[in-house]
Amino acid sequence: MGFHPVQRILGSLLMAFSFFMLPPLVISYVSAFQTAADLLSIPFLVHGDGGARAFLFGFAIIFLAGALLWYPARGSDAQRGRDLKIRDGFLVVSAFWLGLGVAGAVPLMVSNSPHMPLTDAVFESVSGLTTTGATVLVGLDDLPRSILFYRQLLQWLGGMGIIVLAVAILPMLGIGGMQLYRAETPGPVKDSKLRPRIAKTAKALWLIYLIITVACALCYWGAGMHFFDAVCHSFSTVAIGGFSTHDASIGYFDGHAIRYVAIVFMLISGINFSLHFLAWERIRISLPLEIRGLRVRLRKRRRPFSPGETLRPYGHDSEFHAYVRILAGLSLFTIVYLHFDGIYADWSETVRKGLFQVVSIGTTTGYTTADFSIWHGALPVMLIFSSFIGGCAGSTGGGMKVIRWVLIFKQGYRELIRLLHPNAEIPVKLSGRPVPPRVIEAVWGFFSAYVVVFAVMLTALMFTGLDQVTAFSAVAASLNNLGPGLGDVAANYSSISPFAKWICVLAMVMGRLEIFTLLVLATGEFWKR
Repeated sequence: MGFHPVQRILGSLLMAFSFFMLPPLVISYVSAFQTAADLLSIPFLVHGDGGARAFLFGFAIIFLAGALLWYPARGSDAQRGRDLKIRDGFLVVSAFWLGLGVAGAVPLMVSNSPHMPLTDAVFESVSGLTTTGATVLVGLDDLPRSILFYRQLLQWLGGMGIIVLAVAILPMLGIGGMQLYRAETPGPVKDSKLRPRIAKTAKALWLIYLIITVACALCYWGAGMHFFDAVCHSFSTVAIGGFSTHDASIGYFDGHAIRYVAIVFMLISGINFSLHFLAWERIRISLPLEIRGLRVRLRKRRRPFSPGETLRPYGHDSEFHAYVRILAGLSLFTIVYLHFDGIYADWSETVRKGLFQVVSIGTTTGYTTADFSIWHGALPVMLIFSSFIGGCAGSTGGGMKVIRWVLIFKQGYRELIRLLHPNAEIPVKLSGRPVPPRVIEAVWGFFSAYVVVFAVMLTALMFTGLDQVTAFSAVAASLNNLGPGLGDVAANYSSISPFAKWICVLAMVMGRLEIFTLLVLATGEFWKR
């Protein structure tokens, strides 16, 4: 394992990330612009809407840090075509996500509004990048627009995984990227390729991600949101993040159409993006125009568009079926429970709020239109438990992923049948195909590690003075990248101690990287040459 190639990549990625300080910088100037004289005003150029200085400093500091990492290693073996080893991939992904959390906190620490200490700034930054959506901020409605946009942008970048974005440009630097993709991509099956080259795969995924984001923003705008809010909420909706530009989250907006738009796009974003990819390929080859880079030309031959053919990848996927059934069952139970409990007098309101919260919590988005933590009985705990399932593998959702629970269920069912037929050979199948025993072993290993990590972090949070309900939900919300919890963290995490926040930060990163990516660094075998 060579550290120079890893150092070079980290430096390059940090320098690339620094340029994402520029969009909120522009927002800062646009929000503060009133007259033409402002263009030559020093206070306007320095402060903007109050966040310009923070993003100017952020850009300079992060770019300089990246340059200092990159420059000494610029002539490493990686530049001459040395491909990354699997250990390098794990090290880059882990170091970059941890380092990026600190780098992303720089504007929040430098800004005057809000002016956050290191712990709170890193917590907010990591929460955004891991699409957790937990926050320590209050008074969002009064913050500068540039800061609000920056929080949403962090979630959008983290949603697909900024490492996947980097993999798309690494070939231009002469660096292979498959190891990074395998270390970053969630799910139990890591080796499947959507295209022969990983760079093309990453670019295709980001194109789909961008198309869904634009569609979501337009739908929010058409449903009645202000354009700025529509763009910001499309970032966090498609990223399954949950950050909002208002303290009341989606509940701030009037109109039922906005809630239904959110439900639809949360459901879409919780689906495995490889299915979206396959559907997009079927749509693409039926288009009359062929797009190659910047060239657009008429297609001589194209396949006729067929809705059935386009939707076929979803219909044949076992995980997608389970995903829909789980959310449908939870929604039905929640709506019926709320109706008979009499929390809402109007049946239509019961359906809207019950359905919205199930989809939001079940997909680990974390938006709220009602304070579900005060719902009666076991309903709040049941919703928190649903986040343990989360979205599909290969989606922007958190949790343990639907595919793992499907395999656990099928493996458990197989053991029951074996009690009746001890000599029977009963394969575990997904979408009609047998699952290799190695995959099932990996799922059980992940489940075991998850339980141990959860128990350790729960105990550690309780030692900081948190009660059982708060500690349990805080770990669950952080490790599952959900956001809102119960008890003292139902609204935000500002009241917990700094040490408890650092535990949650570690849980967020471990959840985003699916535990093993970080745990493997703690093994002695990893560091042996």
